[in-house]
Amino acid sequence: MTARTRKPKVLTLKDAFETEFARREMERRAREEAERQQQEADLAGAQALYEAVSADGGFLAAKSLTADVRRYTVSVDHDRFRIAAYFEGGKASVTLSDKRGGAGSATPRKQEIVESVEDALKTVAKFLADETR
Repeated sequence: MTARTRKPKVLTLKDAFETEFARREMERRAREEAERQQQEADLAGAQALYEAVSADGGFLAAKSLTADVRRYTVSVDHDRFRIAAYFEGGKASVTLSDKRGGAGSATPRKQEIVESVEDALKTVAKFLADETR
């Protein structure tokens, strides 16, 4: 009886390439999935903020405000100013812009970066209080 010994398989360039290519493809798919999940979370954050902002239509009307949501951005508009919250990367950038400056887009006056929908809502309220004192 002779024991058969297996020769170790010799790694070829093709084998090494296919292994590396497959590893990179898995990493790319993981990055794309993480990005998709982050975008979904950002969209959900914007929608949650919009729902909180627009929940009391009477309050908005009494303050001459309108609320709108476009993809990742929630805006609260008045004739004189705009408060906008833009969700990206799990955070929200909340800005207060002055519309009285002239033609074209609003000029940003204040900006805060916040970590949650609740903090974004508080910042929107704070900027609104600053403008309606």
